[in-house]
Amino acid sequence: MTDPAPAVAGRTVLLAGATSAAGIAVGRDLAAHGARVIAVGSNAERLRVVTAEVPDAIGYVCDLARFDDVIGLRERIHAEHGRIDGLIHLVGGWRGGGGFAGQTDEDWEFLHSRVFTTLRNTTRVFVEDLHASDAGRLAIVSTTTLDKPMPGGANYAAAKAAAETWVRAIANGFEKSAPTASATIFVVRALDGLESRLAAGVTALWGADGASEPLSRLPLAADPDAT
Repeated sequence: MTDPAPAVAGRTVLLAGATSAAGIAVGRDLAAHGARVIAVGSNAERLRVVTAEVPDAIGYVCDLARFDDVIGLRERIHAEHGRIDGLIHLVGGWRGGGGFAGQTDEDWEFLHSRVFTTLRNTTRVFVEDLHASDAGRLAIVSTTTLDKPMPGGANYAAAKAAAETWVRAIANGFEKSAPTASATIFVVRALDGLESRLAAGVTALWGADGASEPLSRLPLAADPDAT
């Protein structure tokens, strides 16, 4: 693959859900290749860990499940850093088990709010930035369980399916009016241990093949040659 560094260098990339292990890994890789990393999380203490771990990352505390708060976030970012070139949505979580009887309203509200509402809010607020950029990039992480959802994970699968549908709609908009923009769905069974592969995949979105298609659905798997 072509070295992505020249393409991502100088780009402003917003990491939603930056305080996770995946967020830190992605932020480090982007920063190492010259991107300006905007790290967003809801917990100020955990966000300080990110800004300490990721060189020159700029942290913003925001509840991404609240639309008005995301509008305020955009105003602060635009005033201090201008428009963004990338939105990497890593907000997630898991609730499940217990068959259909275990698919509680409380778990659904948690998953819907974190997996889908945060994506819906951030994209509605920042999609114009991605259209305006000459290399706008959107990426989320989804799950292989959508291929065969099970009763105990029905809530989770439904929230992820909604997220994928939303991203597909954005990609269709890119195809019509922002041909240099693209959306990517990284698909994984379990992200634990694959954070570095996700990080490399995100950084490569600004490489030579990053916008070859308006939508890509890419599997993430362990390196078979890794020891």
